[in-house]
Amino acid sequence: MPNSWTQAASFVAKSVVVGLAVAFVAVALNPSMLGRPASAGLSYADAVERSAGAVVSLYSANAVGARSPVGTRQVASLGSGVIMTGDGYIVTNQHVVDGVGDLFVSLQSGEIVAAALIGIDIDTDLALLRLDTARYRPNLTPIVLGDSTDVRVGDVVLAIGNPFGIGQTVTQGIVSATGRSQLGMNSFEDFVQTDAAINPGNSGGALVNARGEMIGINAAVVTGSGSEGISFAIPVNLVRGVVSQLIENGRVIRGWLGVTAESLAPGQARMMGIDGGGIVLNRVYADSPAANAGLVEGDIITRINGEPVIQLKDALHSVARLAPGTRIALAGVRRGGQQAFNTSATVTERPPQIAARGD
Repeated sequence: MPNSWTQAASFVAKSVVVGLAVAFVAVALNPSMLGRPASAGLSYADAVERSAGAVVSLYSANAVGARSPVGTRQVASLGSGVIMTGDGYIVTNQHVVDGVGDLFVSLQSGEIVAAALIGIDIDTDLALLRLDTARYRPNLTPIVLGDSTDVRVGDVVLAIGNPFGIGQTVTQGIVSATGRSQLGMNSFEDFVQTDAAINPGNSGGALVNARGEMIGINAAVVTGSGSEGISFAIPVNLVRGVVSQLIENGRVIRGWLGVTAESLAPGQARMMGIDGGGIVLNRVYADSPAANAGLVEGDIITRINGEPVIQLKDALHSVARLAPGTRIALAGVRRGGQQAFNTSATVTERPPQIAARGD
């Protein structure tokens, strides 16, 4: 009897193992048996569905007597934009709308609505539009905002826009780098670099993560012989701050010290006995806060308000975040590191002509 029970138990165990193996293979070959499509693990359709409705196409119009979706006008595709609020605010790149007169927005529903330019920020290449909702109130779905501090190299991203005016398109890639700066594109740079294709017309569109949250505004692509897969987006946290100020003030108010500078190379810092880093002043504007504080060309600023200055980007952002009228402490060295200095300066508002020159 014991042998019979042993044999029966062995048979049942083998049957269960075989059955589980067959079931595993069947589900692997046909995931829909679990109640989900076979592509569920590989598709970003949910992310696109969550975000694409907030990405719009921008057009200009000139009265030339030709029939078009916006009346007796001929339209020209400009680029893309992203709906930020339910009451019609749309963010795009400043270079997309630069010098454009009449603006029209094509929603994903096919509706076309006139838009007004609310403000621009040349320093970050961002512009804010608002739909003319006084006469027409479309059903708007704002984009879901992510957090660019959470973005990591290797994250999957989707670029949504209207390349070449052919209609909304989605391209996919990964984040190649974060915090890219000193590229000479904008005064304030903190780009997310990606290999997602950003073609002409994608500018101003959304870069979203795999959850459909916007992590950036597509802004630029490296072009030239041999360049491929190098695109840049303005991080959403920077976009959020600029949009907030443009809504509130019609412009972005930043603190200004009145210098142009470059980061001190690590080798130079070591030779001068500077621990950490600093920025070398290439120019000090006359009658600027820096000039009034006694700073001169060639000075090296190593600390602002007691905090170490490592890179130019850090110094620019720390001063820009200050309200005009704020007094700050500056420490550094001059004359090749031979003489230390401590001084203070009262920041003023960054002049618009400075941004226009790219200083």
